[in-house]
Amino acid sequence: MGLSILVISAFVVLAISIQLFAKQKNFAFSFWVMAAVSAAMFYPEFFTHVGNFNTSGLIVPLLMLIMFGMGTAMSIQDFVRVIKMPKGVLIGVLCQFTIMPLVGFTIVKIFEFPPEIAAGIILVGCSPSGLASNVMSYIANANLALSLTLTAVATLLAPILTPLLMKILADQYVPIAFVPMMQSILKIVIVPVIAGLLFNHFFKGKFPWMDKAMPIVSMVGIAVVITVITAAGRDSLITIGLALVLAALIHNILGYGLGYWLCRLVKMDEASCRTIALEVGMQNSGLASGIALEMGKVATMGLAPAIFGPLMNITGSSLATWWRTSSSTSQL
Repeated sequence: MGLSILVISAFVVLAISIQLFAKQKNFAFSFWVMAAVSAAMFYPEFFTHVGNFNTSGLIVPLLMLIMFGMGTAMSIQDFVRVIKMPKGVLIGVLCQFTIMPLVGFTIVKIFEFPPEIAAGIILVGCSPSGLASNVMSYIANANLALSLTLTAVATLLAPILTPLLMKILADQYVPIAFVPMMQSILKIVIVPVIAGLLFNHFFKGKFPWMDKAMPIVSMVGIAVVITVITAAGRDSLITIGLALVLAALIHNILGYGLGYWLCRLVKMDEASCRTIALEVGMQNSGLASGIALEMGKVATMGLAPAIFGPLMNITGSSLATWWRTSSSTSQL
C-alpha cells in the first residue's frame, strides 16, 4: 500500500509541478497519464468495472468523441493543400505506411513476443498519425500545413491500408479479418471525423466554448482509454512490461529517425523533414486501441498502443522542443 501511494503521488506531484512552473507544459499530460496508469497497475479492480458496468465499454464511444474533436480542428483546406504540395504529401504517406509497419514487424521478430502482443505492436505501426503530431509540428517550427494535410490524408487512407497491412504482416500472429477491421475504422474514425469537418464548416466560431473544451475532452478521453486498457491487461504487463516499453520506445524513435533521414535523402527542406519525422513517429494509438477492442483482444493487442501513447508524447515533446530551440539559436 505504501509503495503504491508513493509512486502514484510522485507522478501527480510531477504533473502539477510541470503544469504550474515548466515552460513546456506538454509534459504534464504524460505524467498525469503515468499517475493514472500506476493506479491501474496497483488497483486494477477499480478501473475494470464500476458496479456491473465493464469500463471497456467506454473505449469506442470516447475514441469516436476524440475523432469528432479531431475533425472540428480540421478543414476542407487541409485536403485542398494536397494539390499545392504533392511531393511532401506523397513522401509523407509512403513513409507513414511503410516505415512504422516494417519496423514494428522487425521488432516483434527480434523480441519474440506472444502472438497477440506482437500483433498489437504491428497494429500501432499500421495506424495513421493523429493530432498529437500536429501539435508537435507547431512546437518544432516545422511545416504545420503539411502536418495537417498528412494527418488528414493518412486518416482517410487508414480504412484500406491499415487492414491490408495487418493482413500481410500480422495474420501469422492473430487472424485478421479485412472487412470487419475496415468497418471498425470507418465507425471509430471516418464517420466522427467527417461529422467534425461538417460541424467546423457550418458552425465555425459559433460555439467558442466548444473550441476550448474539445482539446481537454480529447486529452481526458485518451487518459481514460489508456487507464482502462492498462487495468484490463495488468497481468500481461507484469509479465512482459519492461520488454514492451523498450520495444515501443525503439519503434517510436526509429520512426522519427528513419522518417527524417529518408526525407533528407530525397532533398526535402528542413521544416518538411521535421514534419514527416513527427508524422511517422507519432501514431494514432487511440485508433489502435479501438481496433484491439473491436477484435475482443483489448487486454493483449491493446497493450502496445496503451504504452506507445504516453511514450510518444514524451519523446515527441522533447524532440519538438529541441528542434524549436535549435531553430531559434541558428537565427541568432
